[in-house]
Parts: sequence; structure tokens; C-alpha cells
Amino acid sequence: MDKKKAFDRSDLKEFEPEAKVGLISTINPEGLPHLTLITALQAKGTKQLIWGQFTEGMSKKNVMSNPNTAFLIMTMDKNLWRGKAIYTHKAREGEDYEMFNKKPMFRYNCYCGIHTVYYMDLVETYGREKLPLAKIVMSSLFTMASRSRAKTNLPDPILKPWAYKVFNRLDSLKFLSYIDDDGFPVIIPLIQGQASDSRRLAFSPYAYKDELSSLENGKSVVVFALTLDMEDILTRGIFRGFERYNGVKLGTIDIDWVYNSMPPKQGQIYPMEELSPVVNF
Repeated sequence: MDKKKAFDRSDLKEFEPEAKVGLISTINPEGLPHLTLITALQAKGTKQLIWGQFTEGMSKKNVMSNPNTAFLIMTMDKNLWRGKAIYTHKAREGEDYEMFNKKPMFRYNCYCGIHTVYYMDLVETYGREKLPLAKIVMSSLFTMASRSRAKTNLPDPILKPWAYKVFNRLDSLKFLSYIDDDGFPVIIPLIQGQASDSRRLAFSPYAYKDELSSLENGKSVVVFALTLDMEDILTRGIFRGFERYNGVKLGTIDIDWVYNSMPPKQGQIYPMEELSPVVNF
């Protein structure tokens, strides 16, 4: 992909609507990728990105310890922009704070408005991209036809039935992220990704072949699934390489961590954390 150091000025208005997919990939303190839906993500000029916070989550803590991020913005007409950015600072007042809180989504939010604005300097972007819909459809069909052959056949399910269904809905959006050799995360659309069983994800690399082929066996990756009803689930696991199942080439990811990023209460789902009593009031 051709790399640019600035957004095209003609594209900036595309990032402003609230009805879009905005994703930020961050790096947690253990050096592992984390992927978050942040619909408030937009450009501020051609070399800066901003986003607003109204719920608590891991991504906001992650950028405090490691400012390297990746981003993806996808509009309703299936145009998308991707790239890398560096978190620089945050603010709790000012024109951008006022701008976010005047938007209907946050002005009338049932939880609270935007309380913090985060700023990131653009490192690189790849310009406007179109989703390769024909390849995604074929890749999804290839995955569906052979995913059952890639089952782990292991006991002790990880994905709950609801999450399993989300991954296997053909109208759900999925995105994969990993940490690149330069120390920045990368985000790749993985709409064809599906669950072989509750412990493994599978995908045909027919769509985004060149990018997915660069994945290394044993790499830690996250896969974020999002429905059109704005329900989502985040999984992390180990990429196990590509093999042929029933004559179809599939990549597989063995899940070892599941996270709920939906408000009002974000938190780890798997492995289950022990409940501790409240001792301070």
C-alpha cells in the first residue's frame, strides 16, 4: 500500500459523522494488541486525529503507557481509511470538547457525555480504500464451507453461545490487529472470519491476501466482531498459520482471552476472574 504522511483535505468531512465504524488498536502493558470501537474518532486537520471518551476501557489506559496506535475509519458507504498514529495528549475542555458534546450521540447519551478528548499525530495513512466486497463474499463462503474441519474438538468452551453466533453471522463485521515489527499495531478487515468452534476462529485469506499472508505462525492477534446493532465482542489468541481443510486454505486462531468492550460495564470474560468482596465503602 502507498503510504502518505497526511490525509487528503477533501476526505476530512467523511470522518465527521457519528454513524461510522471507528477503531483504535493499542498495546497493553504486556505488549499485546487491544482493539476498541471508538465512533468519535475523526480527523482534526490533515495530520492529526482526535477522539472522545465517555466510558472507561483499556484503550485509554494503554495509550498512557505506550502511545503507538493504529486506526481504522469506515463510513456507511464502505469507504475506509487506515494508518498509524502516536498519542500526544488529552484535554477536558476547549473547542474540541465542546464540539463532541454538541453532537446528538453524546449530548443525549444515556450514560454521560464526552469527558476527555484524546489527540494523536498521524504517522502514516494509505488513503481512501474500498472494501473488496466480491473477494470478501467469496472468502466468507470458503470459510463457511470448511470451518467445521478446523475444529479443535477440545472440551471446556471459551466463547459463549451469543459470541459464537456473532462471529458466524454473515452480516457482522470483523477486524484483526497485531503488533508490527516497527512497534505499531496494524488493523486488517477480517469480515470473512468465523468461529470453527468456541475455542478457534478460522478465515480464508482470499480477501486481503497480501496483508494476511504476512502473519507469522505463533503471533498474538486480536479479532473484534461487531454487529449492525452495535453489539461487539473482542477476542485475543495465537495465530496458528495456514492449512488446507477440505481442500480450502484457512488461517486459524486459537482463542485464549475474551473481553466485553460494550458499555456500561467493560471487562474480561475469559479467563474468568475471581470475584472479590468489597471491603472499602
